[in-house]
Amino acid sequence: MSTVDYSAANYALWNPIAQMGIIAATILVANLLRRRFRFIRKSMMPTAVLGGLLLLVIKIVLDKGFSVTFLDGAFLEGLTYHGIAIGFIAMSLRIPEKSERQSVNRVGLRSGAAIVSSYMIQGVCGLVISLSLAYTVMPKLFKAAGILLPLGYGQGPGQANNTGGVYQTDWGFAGGRSFGLAIAAAGYLSACIVGVWYMNRLLKKGKIQKIDREIVDGSVTVDRFQDKDEMPIAESLDRLSMQFALVIAVYLVTYLVTWGITSGISAISEGAGKTINGLLWGFNFMIGSGLAIAARVFLKSLKKLRVMEKQYQNNYLLSRISGLAFDIMIIAGIASINIEDLSGLWVPFALMAAAGATVTLLHLKFVSKRIYPEYYYEGLVSMYGMMTGTISSGVLLLREVDPQLETPAANNLVIGSSFAILLGAPLLVLIGLAPKSAVMTFVALGVMAAYYLILLLIACGGSKKQREAAEEKAEG
Repeated sequence: MSTVDYSAANYALWNPIAQMGIIAATILVANLLRRRFRFIRKSMMPTAVLGGLLLLVIKIVLDKGFSVTFLDGAFLEGLTYHGIAIGFIAMSLRIPEKSERQSVNRVGLRSGAAIVSSYMIQGVCGLVISLSLAYTVMPKLFKAAGILLPLGYGQGPGQANNTGGVYQTDWGFAGGRSFGLAIAAAGYLSACIVGVWYMNRLLKKGKIQKIDREIVDGSVTVDRFQDKDEMPIAESLDRLSMQFALVIAVYLVTYLVTWGITSGISAISEGAGKTINGLLWGFNFMIGSGLAIAARVFLKSLKKLRVMEKQYQNNYLLSRISGLAFDIMIIAGIASINIEDLSGLWVPFALMAAAGATVTLLHLKFVSKRIYPEYYYEGLVSMYGMMTGTISSGVLLLREVDPQLETPAANNLVIGSSFAILLGAPLLVLIGLAPKSAVMTFVALGVMAAYYLILLLIACGGSKKQREAAEEKAEG
């Protein structure tokens, strides 16, 4: 006879289902609100962000007013952590379309430089604020707190959660995890508020035309459901199961590789392990992305050698897995913010949120004129949406000026992100060095400023004719 208790008393059995049920119900309610209220649609706030904010408000009301805890904080943190890795692995397993491969040859590197230079200017801005406050009116402020600005704005709640947690656990930044997540939430609001404000300003100036239709969420590209030589639908294994198996298998290898690297570092030097290992686990999505690309190349080689007859990746379903992972990550990340942890941090939070929105827009206006002369406004608004939120918020803004995604702006977000993983490697080092001491925080600030100038040269390098055409189009 089975000894397993299947009743509600078995917390471990039913808690994950209850938590996912709450998240699912919130998604449905948020989607209903978005569909029924035009002002929410016009704000272009992603459904996942709205859902996360709803859960956060409900959690605060129940915790404070009724002393009821209905959200498992540890479970939400786990969803946020795993969601970013699974989402990036699914994206990296996708087989690039022909148009995407052509984009790599044209502006992929420059788009990647624009993305990482945005990280750098956000990091410089954040560190200037945190250091200024720490040496004047807030001497107890964690000096490296500002480095969470590019992680929250530029990379979203997943990385802000991971690095903020490392700073909180390993370096004594009280409330660091919630501070990072709050910055990420402010980034989404910047995409919605500042992004929409700027497009209305362009509309009044006649720079863009009004699109009289409801904004429709969508993918960066329209994927075919069935490619040539792909695994047929009529198989003993469901096609979605195959995509899920590929993603989770790569994630398992990611875990094993990260565990092997961190164990080796700790065996060689315990001090280096303390500095590096937490960040490697925090940035496991980058390792996962690299391994997913390697797996994609390996599968392609097997097919060329005729060892494998069918293509097993399906871009459409991999996009859906990625979208699901990112939606859950966003909702769980925002909902897991602990408002009490932000006590004493509201001043740096408000300053960084406002400054991040402003400097990102000014920086991208300068860069986009030179990178995207033929589609300046489309490139600008899509990049701004992504650099304050995610690719999804970038596409939402882009659809206002390019509803059919006729320009290469959407693909540039994806291709540029691939290059940004390589160009952004120094940021990983700086994140590990900045909290070690006040001197290292200043060193991180200086390196960020210098690297920003280098990336500007890469991003804005081009012919004089292109720059003049861009400036003429963007004049006024």
